[in-house]
Amino acid sequence: MTSDEFSQLSVFVHDARKPLNRISMQAELVKMALNGDVPPEKALTALDKIISSAKDCSHTLTEMTTELGENVSE
Repeated sequence: MTSDEFSQLSVFVHDARKPLNRISMQAELVKMALNGDVPPEKALTALDKIISSAKDCSHTLTEMTTELGENVSE
């Protein structure tokens, strides 16, 4: 792997971590709502954010494999 490829991979990993962190935080909020610590409406909002963030992460991973796949020499 070249330095440029590693740099590009690092950007993709960073971009994938952002929605994963958001998923983790929102899941904690849902857990708090289920425990009665926050209103149930917050759980519904958090679940929408989890779904959106999972889609964002999937998009980033698809973009990564597409771009990195174009750089593979056969």
